[in-house]
Amino acid sequence: MQQSRARLFKEYKEVQREKVADPDIQLVCDDTNIFKWTALIKGPSETPYEGGVFQLAFAVPEPYPLQPPQVRFLTKIFHPNVHFKTGEICLDILKNAWSPAWTLQSVCRAIIALMAHPEPDSPLNCDSGNLLRSGDVRGFNSMARMYTRLAAMPKKG
Repeated sequence: MQQSRARLFKEYKEVQREKVADPDIQLVCDDTNIFKWTALIKGPSETPYEGGVFQLAFAVPEPYPLQPPQVRFLTKIFHPNVHFKTGEICLDILKNAWSPAWTLQSVCRAIIALMAHPEPDSPLNCDSGNLLRSGDVRGFNSMARMYTRLAAMPKKG
């Protein structure tokens, strides 16, 4: 556990330094628990998520970095690799392809890349995956944009 705390403190310091360097990711550690983090990530440009800001919750296990963090979307998102109700993310690096070389910041980068390049063949959201698998990109983009507007964009007025 001491090793994981040291690693998380190191990542915390790096995040403080990188705030300006990576404007797409805002990673914040819980004030009372180094094993709980949240992140705000910007939707990638030229995707239906563009203009949206999505909140992620990180639960870091004690054996970290030997085990991956549990990450889920708190913001509703229409995406084939994200469970619509729970926010669970289907991403290989969070499961069997994890390596201790990954950091919380690089996990955020990988999630942004997944947003830009969905994998409809391993869907957690079957409706979303089916639209893409059947070639209805327009329908998928329309639904994803609608949910981005409803859940991930600041309300005007």
